[in-house]
Amino acid sequence: MTAQPTRPATGSEPTDPEGSPVPSDVPTATALAPDAGGRESPPAAGAGAPRPAPGLRSRLGDPPRKPLWIGFAASVVLLIGGVGGGGTLVHDPILTNSPLGFWRFGHGRELATALMYVGVVLMAWAWVQLGREVLARRAGGRAVLTTSVVWMLPLLVAPPLFTRDVYSYLAQGALPLFGFDPYAVGPEAMPGTFTDNVHYFWQDTPAPYGPLFILIAKAWAWVTVQAGTNMVLGVIGMRLIMCIGLVLLIWTMPELTRRLGGRPAVALWVVVANPVMVIHLVGGGHNDLLLVGFLAVGCLAMLRGRHVLGIALVTCAMATKASAAVALPFLVLIWAARLQGSFPRRLVRAGAAGVAVFGVVFAGVTLAAQVDLGWLPALSAPSMIVNWLSLPTGIGEFVHTAFFGVAPLPKQPFVNVARVIGAIALVTIIAVQWWRARGGGPDAVRRAGIALLAVALLSPATLPWYLSWGMAILAMVPWSARGLQWLVFGSLGLMVVYYPNGEDALYNWGYLAVCAVLAWLAARSLLRPDPLGFRRPKPVPARPSAPTRAPGAPAVGGG
Repeated sequence: MTAQPTRPATGSEPTDPEGSPVPSDVPTATALAPDAGGRESPPAAGAGAPRPAPGLRSRLGDPPRKPLWIGFAASVVLLIGGVGGGGTLVHDPILTNSPLGFWRFGHGRELATALMYVGVVLMAWAWVQLGREVLARRAGGRAVLTTSVVWMLPLLVAPPLFTRDVYSYLAQGALPLFGFDPYAVGPEAMPGTFTDNVHYFWQDTPAPYGPLFILIAKAWAWVTVQAGTNMVLGVIGMRLIMCIGLVLLIWTMPELTRRLGGRPAVALWVVVANPVMVIHLVGGGHNDLLLVGFLAVGCLAMLRGRHVLGIALVTCAMATKASAAVALPFLVLIWAARLQGSFPRRLVRAGAAGVAVFGVVFAGVTLAAQVDLGWLPALSAPSMIVNWLSLPTGIGEFVHTAFFGVAPLPKQPFVNVARVIGAIALVTIIAVQWWRARGGGPDAVRRAGIALLAVALLSPATLPWYLSWGMAILAMVPWSARGLQWLVFGSLGLMVVYYPNGEDALYNWGYLAVCAVLAWLAARSLLRPDPLGFRRPKPVPARPSAPTRAPGAPAVGGG
């Protein structure tokens, strides 16, 4: 924190216990603590003063203007740059035969990519500035939500950003329409427009997603086919369907955050306004949005005592992506805590009921999707990804690099051994968290979030948006100022580990080093507006002291 000139305290300034004023832009412990009931505390109006009718801006939470418009400008820049530098279509029906077609090729594409990075920097700047407003309690939950929605609006119609996964979703949904089993073959079995746009790495990979997601993808692929296989419509529609999960998450956050002890405005800033959410999950159209939406609503239903509904909703999350299954044993503990009897008896009763609900819901979704359990063997598909974002994989690669200087050894055995050790560590973490959560209640939900975060980090493969599984829950717990700085650094680091067109950037060490330095500066600037100390504090002018005179002497200037 840069040195600040000393000012006399006034009645309108907060003071520390010693009476010195606290700068208004520096968050204090009170700023990070929840209010009574977790609600935001607007300043009280004067007693008896007439209250004017609230305008639109007031009803939207009076969002801070600077971060609002910087973030909106960032999204517009990302939209324009994404048309040429994002996950564009192989045959673009809009630009291919137009004067703007140069934007997708050669120097035009390079300019578009550079423009996308400008958008990322602007979005990061806007997010940090919004965080300062939240921590200083100048922006409440509604203001953060309004700002986030404004940031996301331009990206709803953008091409996929930093990924091409949405094309895989459409192709996997189209496979059953043309008589193929999406759990047995990859998109390459169905040549055509859907397959042309799928990344080459996933062309021969069966779908690793659950039956509910296959049902959704099949329904929207059918609409896309009826519209003349309009891939622009397909991408935008698929993104909007995924955003249903975001709406569910936002709907649960005020109450769920209060139950978990956090502050709603901070939770919204951590997970909804986060550039990983805005650019990767919404801009990329990832189906992880559905997972976190079903998961959050299911957890809230469990805490409200609606156990059957809660288990059913989290089963839907698992039927989208299998990783959500980790939360189910924790929800059983919430159910067991509300029953009578000894812990083993309560656990058996709640477990049996939970398994019954799970079986009925999962079987119904599987029958509706007209698929079988072939997706379980396909779950190994992500393990083909080898990158250091997965902690075990990264450790295996590091050890191999260290030994490679001694003898030229193959890398895969090192990675495999590290992944086995990581799996053992993951099972241990989940088991310990589950046992400590046996009291049920909000603590079980919090520990489920820890377990999901561990799954994302210790699985054989990790992608940036995987961390949203656990963070969607952990965003709602109390946060320290230091923890929020680490969050900023990690989130902005995850933003840039893939190039705008969806290709891997994890081994471009010079590029990553520059990005890490910028992320570090952003993290420091969350609490220190001048992180490098460039501004010099202005000297405080000394007050003139009254001249002293001896008793009986004439005053200075007197006659």
